[in-house]
Amino acid sequence: MKIALVGCGAVTQAVYVPLLSKRRDLFEVAAVCDLSGTLADAVGDRLGAAGRYTALEDMLAAGGFDAVLVLASGSHGEFVRRSLAAGYSVLCEKPLALTRAEVAALPEGRLMVGYMKQYDPAVRRAEELLAELGGPGVIRSVEVTVLHPSGESQLAFANLTQARDVDAGLLASLRAAESELVSRALGESAPEAVRGVYAVALGSICHDLSLLRRFTGSPAEISYVEAWGSPPGSIEISGSLPVQGRFAIRWHYLEDYPAYRETVAIHHDKGTLELVFPSPYLMNAPTTLTVVANGESRTEWRDVTEAFEVQLVAFHAFVNDGKPPLTDVGGALEDIVTAQRIAARYAVQHDLPMGGEAA
Repeated sequence: MKIALVGCGAVTQAVYVPLLSKRRDLFEVAAVCDLSGTLADAVGDRLGAAGRYTALEDMLAAGGFDAVLVLASGSHGEFVRRSLAAGYSVLCEKPLALTRAEVAALPEGRLMVGYMKQYDPAVRRAEELLAELGGPGVIRSVEVTVLHPSGESQLAFANLTQARDVDAGLLASLRAAESELVSRALGESAPEAVRGVYAVALGSICHDLSLLRRFTGSPAEISYVEAWGSPPGSIEISGSLPVQGRFAIRWHYLEDYPAYRETVAIHHDKGTLELVFPSPYLMNAPTTLTVVANGESRTEWRDVTEAFEVQLVAFHAFVNDGKPPLTDVGGALEDIVTAQRIAARYAVQHDLPMGGEAA
């Protein structure tokens, strides 16, 4: 399948380039696009892509591929809209968009939203075990802890090519447009504290929201949100699950923490299913699933199959065979709505202004 990449930054270089190089049996990268010509050339050279572009419209018009991978930073809504409108299938990295309106504007087409942790073998095994136990109705609570060091420290091994050739005025205009989207989501008067909670919810905690969707369904209620520390700081979210039980998410940005660590514990009447995720940028580093049952019995399960690779294979099957993705436009919209409810709850608790879609 011939594909084109939009965005040649850190995730593309550290994750997608090695995997697409490995899976040439499934994918041929025909074109790459980035605001930085330097990055487009660097990624294009590594993947053997003939097409190198700094404008999406030029790449879509030139064609020569079957599908588009949207890997750029920020809101992906407009990239996805234009790619679908041009007739291409799309794999879009999370989040799909910053507003509900962007999602509503998307045309019909084949769209898969990338939450690679849903494709992690340990997560799929935990889903199977939970189903054997009786499904969401047996869950007493889900407890999530994320210890998030700086992106620079997590990517220090990757020797990334840096972009230094993008016009400063263009970058400023793009940041302004992104800020306007956030204003549409939260209201013009939403203060930085509310915007910060929303940014973390959509940019990082959305992975945990996606896991909640797989294990239990989207939260029935967001009852408590708190944030503290220098932004992005620490954020705590709790609420009720749709069938029964409650959830709690505690997310901490710890710039100098030794290593990324994310723990998701599902407690039920007969034991616990606990997932411990490593840094997402370390290829084939296994997630550990610990099953606690039968008194003090503990069983650990690992699989070094890379979740990002499984996700790419699933996209290939989606486009060519019509196999539905784990997250489509509806699931991605659920996460945007939940993130807006999180921001709104924080604003209400602290008597801060809130408007836009989240109101």
